[in-house]
Amino acid sequence: MKFLFSFTLIFLFFYNSFSQKTSRKFEKIIQKVEERQAYDYTQYPLGLYTKAHYQKEAEFAEKQLKNLAQINPEKLSEDENISLRLLKFKLQERVDFYEYEAYLNPLLSDSGFHLSLTYHVRDLNNYQQVRSYLDKLNAIPTYVDQHLVLLREGLKKGITQPRVIFEGYESTYNDQIVENAKESYYYEPFENLPKTLSEKQKDSVLQAAEIAIHKNVIPQFKRVKNFFENEYLPKTRKSLGVSETPNGRDYYQNRLDYYTTLNLSADEIHQIGLKEVARINSEMKEIISEVNFDGSFDEFIHFLRTDPQFYATTGEELLKEARDIAKRIDAKLPAYFKTLPRKPYGVAKVPDAIAPKYTTGRYIGASNETQAGFYWVNTYNLPNRPLYVLPSLTAHEAVPGHHLQISLNSELGDDIPKFRRNIYLSAYGEGWGLYSEFLAEEMGIYRTPYELFGKLTYEQWRACRLVIDTGIHAKGWTREQAVDYFKKNTALSMHNINTEVDRYISWPGQAVSYKMGEIKIRELRTKAEQALGTQFDIRDFHEVILGVGTVTLPILEERVHQYIENYQK
Repeated sequence: MKFLFSFTLIFLFFYNSFSQKTSRKFEKIIQKVEERQAYDYTQYPLGLYTKAHYQKEAEFAEKQLKNLAQINPEKLSEDENISLRLLKFKLQERVDFYEYEAYLNPLLSDSGFHLSLTYHVRDLNNYQQVRSYLDKLNAIPTYVDQHLVLLREGLKKGITQPRVIFEGYESTYNDQIVENAKESYYYEPFENLPKTLSEKQKDSVLQAAEIAIHKNVIPQFKRVKNFFENEYLPKTRKSLGVSETPNGRDYYQNRLDYYTTLNLSADEIHQIGLKEVARINSEMKEIISEVNFDGSFDEFIHFLRTDPQFYATTGEELLKEARDIAKRIDAKLPAYFKTLPRKPYGVAKVPDAIAPKYTTGRYIGASNETQAGFYWVNTYNLPNRPLYVLPSLTAHEAVPGHHLQISLNSELGDDIPKFRRNIYLSAYGEGWGLYSEFLAEEMGIYRTPYELFGKLTYEQWRACRLVIDTGIHAKGWTREQAVDYFKKNTALSMHNINTEVDRYISWPGQAVSYKMGEIKIRELRTKAEQALGTQFDIRDFHEVILGVGTVTLPILEERVHQYIENYQK
């Protein structure tokens, strides 16, 4: 017995020693990866975008994947195992991004390299931020140079976006070509400089700002305009689905795997979508019956799209309504969550510079600790911004959706690696956003049958994505088929439908992440409720979902199963 006890102690000593060595080895790999993220922002304030850079990143990722393959997961803690799996997932994406030459196509229907500059326009709270912003403005020529090189190579190889998605795209650059620097959207942060600056500093900054915009901003948007209209658009492809591009079918499956974090074929996702669309349609018809509407489903949709009672008359009215909904949800949060973020958020309109091609709303995270997150609401084209969908949009983009989840993720303790505090996976993040729309119903946020119908039409919107995205990129659907499917099954405005379809065409696979993530979270909640019965606590469940930050859906499922087992012991 004494011998057995001594042997056990010796075994535990060596086991712990090996585990500590494995942990230290793993920590060093994480450190290498995180250090790699820090570009030389002195030389490239807007980042580095060259083929050589992407190649080096892929080679580095491959090397680290080989190193990670030598790590024994059994020697790591639970948190370390999550980090290991997430790091492998993200490193593989770097390899795939280069192998599929995705860097040659840095454009989306509502985004793109030149539109991404918009996100750098923020309030300036101190002199360091002022200098950093000026450095970014002056780096735009290099930034444009790098991207035009990539886009030209993409044209040669047939890796481009379809021509059809660029209807109205001229606003993305024409709006930035102004005569007076002070009229530029990029000048706006200088209109409210920090009070800590002296008058001499302010004069110097304003002079530097005008020079930067005249010399390095406006001329570059002229270059972008010339490139698109004379080089790019005439040569873009006429085909629609990414499967019709070189190696496109394999690339689309790769995108589905990445954005869902699952291993499902396009056919499987398409069928899931068809079933969801049918289920939600039946629930929508119940509401039509509840409001005693005398007419068909199509006539009810027409009524929602055209009746003035459902639309704001001014942008400020729309924003006020969004703010009211946001504050009503804020008051409900403690009943549903044990941990709430420290970071606040604001509600603001989508900048005019990007609004025409922008989505209905979006969450914009804080870029530094002195700034809040923002829930952006699109006030462009008000007759296409129905009020009855605003509660769903607010729950998704603000709280309990993206602001809550992303802020909690960034506020994870220092014992969690930095790469995990900054990571975003669509299946988890967008799945949580769509689940939040469902949760808002429990919170009592939808106050009329029309708002409940809006919640369903938003859910239907995401279900339609499963059908349309796979239809376009794997089944040869035309744009007209996609638009007609949306018109038939949702109450979305025609402006939103056209914007959405163009988005799916330009961003294969991403759109399916929302519904697939939400299906998984709701499925796991149902399992927990059935297994725990009266012991089920919604605040505990949400702590399990959000407690360790962003994870893949398989990891999330394992966490919930463990939570159920622990309760049942």
